[in-house]
Parts: sequence; C-alpha cells; structure tokens
Amino acid sequence: MKTKITLLLFAISITSFSQTIAIPVFASGFTDPVEIVNAGDARLFVVQQGGAIRIVNPDGTIKPNNFLTLTSATILSGGEQGLLGLAFHPQYTTNGFFFVNYTRAGDGATVIARYSVDPNNPDLALATGTPLLTIAQPFSNHNGGTLRFGPDGYLYVGMGDGGSGGDPGNRAQNITENLGKMLRIDVDTTTGALPYGIPATNPYGVGVAGNDEIWAIGMRNPWKYSFDRVTGDLWIADVGQNAIEEINHVSSSAAGLNYGWNCYEANSVYTVGCAVPTTTYTFPIASYTHSGGACSITGGYVYTGTTYPTMQNKYFFADYCVNRIGMVNVNTNVISYSSTFAGSNYFTTFGQDINGELYVAASGTGKIHRVIDSALGTKSFGQPGFAISPNPTSSEFYVKMTNASFPATVKILDVTGKILLQQRIDSDANPVDTNTLQSGIYVVNIEDLLGATSTTKLAITK
Repeated sequence: MKTKITLLLFAISITSFSQTIAIPVFASGFTDPVEIVNAGDARLFVVQQGGAIRIVNPDGTIKPNNFLTLTSATILSGGEQGLLGLAFHPQYTTNGFFFVNYTRAGDGATVIARYSVDPNNPDLALATGTPLLTIAQPFSNHNGGTLRFGPDGYLYVGMGDGGSGGDPGNRAQNITENLGKMLRIDVDTTTGALPYGIPATNPYGVGVAGNDEIWAIGMRNPWKYSFDRVTGDLWIADVGQNAIEEINHVSSSAAGLNYGWNCYEANSVYTVGCAVPTTTYTFPIASYTHSGGACSITGGYVYTGTTYPTMQNKYFFADYCVNRIGMVNVNTNVISYSSTFAGSNYFTTFGQDINGELYVAASGTGKIHRVIDSALGTKSFGQPGFAISPNPTSSEFYVKMTNASFPATVKILDVTGKILLQQRIDSDANPVDTNTLQSGIYVVNIEDLLGATSTTKLAITK
C-alpha cells in the first residue's frame, strides 16, 4: 500500500515557469561547496568537500582563515566522498558544539563527529573532534551527507543505501542496517556504551527489533533534506536511480515511515515483487523525470524569509545537471521552474541565513548565489533609482540609490564592454576609486542587493 497519492500522478506533468527568480552572486572563490549553514548569527558557514569549512561575512567577503580544516589524514575526498555535512547544536551559543559528516580516510566509512568552537575565537574551531557514530560503506557512492537538528532537538542523519546501483544488498529495506535510512540520535545523552542517546520514540528503539538509531527506512540517497522553520515539517529530496527524482514532505513527528526504495523509485515500481502487501509505503508528494537532462536532485528549503512575499509557501530545489531552480507549491504540490540560467553551475546545495533568506551553491563556478525574486521584493516598491557623482570625476565617485539596497556591485567597462574595474560598496559613503583609469568615457553598471541594475556613462578627466 502507498500513501500520499493525491496530486502525485500529476506532479511530473503539471509544471509552470517563473521568470522572476534570479541568483545574483553573493560570494565566490570556493572549491566544491556542498553545504551552507548559519550558526544562529549573521555569518554563513560554507562546507567544501575537500575538508575546509569557510566563513562568509554578511557582506559576502570571506574570512581569511578556515573555521575548520580536515586533512587527508582524516577524510577521503572525491566523487561522492569527503566532508559532506555540518550542523550546529541548537544551544551552540552556550556550548559551542557542532557536528560534521565525513568519509573516513582508509576505509571510506561515514563518520558523524562532534567538534567545538575555540572559546577564544568565534571564527575558529578546535582541531580535534570526537567521533560519535561510524557506519561502514560497501561502495564509494550514496553516502548521503546532510545533518540537521529537528524541532525536537535531536540530530537527524541522512544515509544513502551504500552505493553501487539498484541497492544490490537490499540495505534500504533491511532494518538491521543503518544504510538507506534516516537516523535520529540524541547528542546530549548516552545509552549504555554508546556516546549518544536513543530517543524513546525511535520506531526501532530499545526492546524493538531493528537498529535503534533508525527513524525511517527505504531511502536511496537523501543528499539534502531540511525542516521548515515555521511548521517543523520535514522535506527530503531523495536522489533517484535512472529515471525519477523525488521530493517527500511529512510531519516531523511521523516515525517509522518506509519511503519505498528499492521496491519503488519514487512512485514507480523498481523491483518487481519487492513490495510487501502488509507494508505501507510513503510516496513522494512531487517528482520529476530525467527528461531534459535532469540527473540528481539537490534539495533545499521552504522559503520562510520576508523579503520576497511571492516566494513564500514554496519549497526550493535544483538538479545537478539542469541549470535552473525548481519550486514546489506547498499547498498544491505542483512544481514550477525559473528560467534557465547562463553558465555551468552544477547546483550542489542550498542554504538559509538567520532570517530565512535563501542561497544556492554552484560547484561548477565556486560561487554562492542569493536566491531572489527580482520583481517582487518588499524592498523594491517604486522604481529603483541610481546616481553617481561627481561626474565627470578625476579620481573617485559615489553611488546614490533610491528604492534600492546596499551592498551593491559596481562595474566600470570600456566602450567595447570589457570590465576594467569591479568593486563592492556597502553604503553611499564608500567611494569608487578611478585613479587607475585614464581620461575618457566609460560605462558604469550597478547591481544592488536585490538584483536591480542600472547603467550610465561616466567621464573621467585628469
């Protein structure tokens, strides 16, 4: 038996396109970014698959030193392996604990480890961590990687089925395996010899057949999942085999669900005769096929910010092989898409800041982008106005903006369109230095925080 059939069969074919989602660059210079997390303050922490966690300031600049660096002595990186996940303890501001998911050097096992911030430096972690949970991996792919604290205060661990293709070991349906599961542990207590506790409401907890850590079964590779900050609901994007990508939406209190893999790939039978008639399987609320070049879903978040009202009540996701952003209407489960963006982005992760505003990482370019509605931001009522002065200038000019938001990016181009100078300004008190430019006529392009742009001419006289 399957649950959540309503609207499912229409989710693949009923789609629409939104032309106003834009992704202006917020920060750049990353190598293989796979996670973006906030620690309850204005900073963003970007996880690089190779082993570094870097800090991004609110203005998009990057701290010169890594927050944490795990070397090849600790992690095995490449393909689907490496430093893959990061979650800050709900009481991070008082206890300084955070948790990482990495692939262990030597044997490729998944390790969930606890680290601590340096008590004397909020931008630096202590170098030594404490492994809490280790899970052997039979293959190098399908490692999952995401860590999230739920509204219940417990740590959720998304585990892939162990790799290869088609789950050859039938691990996702085996309740004595932690692979192919959503796990849930209590990092604030211990159970027996375990360095973590087992929540009393875990479906296969103490005294029940099955691994104590399991929260849900039947996952193929839940690369990204998240909890809605407002409702607490759990959204899981599970990577498909060769045909269908799926999005699951359930209450955070729904214990013991079976998401179907490898009996089902999304809502389609994958292994004939696998399904057990007495078992209830949970269908995705939305899915899409690999037509058009899609290959691997990158799950995101329900937008809970306030800057873009038309983005509310939408779950944002992407696909690694398709250069656009997808949205699921949380009320109808219908998928819509942005227009296709330029370049080769390869979106690997979303993130949200302390205010619920969204970001997406492009591993193809090493950039972190903001996700915005370029037409309907609450800070964009009225026509944005830009002015530069003095013009002409001999050495510098200032940017004045009306109905627009700092920080802004200023580019100076020659008449052929070549960019000669690019500078980020945080306020109208920041000058744009033109001392390196010779006398002549130039083009100035300005883009504000919300993606509004303006172009004007600039005369430089010496």
